[in-house]
Amino acid sequence: MKSDFPATMGDVNKYTGFWQRVGASLIDTVILLVITYPILISIYGWNYLEGDDLVAGFADLLISWIFPLVAVIAFWFYRQATPGKMAIQARIVDAKTGGNPTLQQYIVRYIGYFLATIPLGLGILWVAWDKKKQGWHDKLAGTVVINPKSSQTQEVEFEGK
Repeated sequence: MKSDFPATMGDVNKYTGFWQRVGASLIDTVILLVITYPILISIYGWNYLEGDDLVAGFADLLISWIFPLVAVIAFWFYRQATPGKMAIQARIVDAKTGGNPTLQQYIVRYIGYFLATIPLGLGILWVAWDKKKQGWHDKLAGTVVINPKSSQTQEVEFEGK
């Protein structure tokens, strides 16, 4: 169930740093691969792993592109985090209010990942240098990733508070 409470629930929130987010992303990637690859290999055979096509067929489109989009946005919308972010106790919040982002923000954030990777992944690496630890996808969507348990990064300040 989607929560409606603001991000500051008594704990001091911290921006989630680059390496924590890399770890969360690796967890999410492994989960997606464990779910999708056995299905894709059962449909297309082992040659699927050696293929150069962006999309091998309709099933590949559904399993490799549509399923991750729906799953990630659903996790963000209902839990404010993917399983990887949940594992590190981080969550996505609106950068101005600290509240829940809208569905539109999540969709823009997802599309923003693709834009952020185009220039050699610079938009993703940006998290390491940004004072609010925002990648380009976060900046486009107006979101930040916070972690109330972290002591490694700076405290979060929201404009609307």
